[in-house]
Amino acid sequence: MPHHRLEGAEALSLTKAADTLIEECRMVLPGVQALFGFQLIAVFSERFDTALTASEKLLHLGSIVLVGLAIALIMTPAAYHRVTSPDRVSAHFIRLSTRLLMAGMPILMVALTMDAYLVGRLIGGSTAAAATAAVLLAAFAALWIALPVASRLLRLDPSSRDA
Repeated sequence: MPHHRLEGAEALSLTKAADTLIEECRMVLPGVQALFGFQLIAVFSERFDTALTASEKLLHLGSIVLVGLAIALIMTPAAYHRVTSPDRVSAHFIRLSTRLLMAGMPILMVALTMDAYLVGRLIGGSTAAAATAAVLLAAFAALWIALPVASRLLRLDPSSRDA
């Protein structure tokens, strides 16, 4: 298939790419941190203690660990840049930071699905919980993984395949 340049596409300088990447991390982080806070508060609720089984409580703990890991991955680019090269931007930094951010998203997807399962279980029982988790997992997988991968694979701009 012949490759054609995408109309309106423009290569970013390393500085602009770094600014964009850090801004993307900043956009994701507050929501993830708020989720983490709610997850921690939930364990002090009487309903959490009485309505969930021991395995469901462990599932929630697993979700807390995954959200903590996602936070670490999403925050790493800023810390890495501050320590290694606060006065310059490299292609290595862009690649590493992109990989860290993208590694955090599937972890966050699983954590959100786990907690949605637990909420569904408390509200509607096991069937509602499974349906809630399945729909949410499918939506996240479609929007966060399948859509970007398909877009990248189908893109006509050959430079998009090198990143």
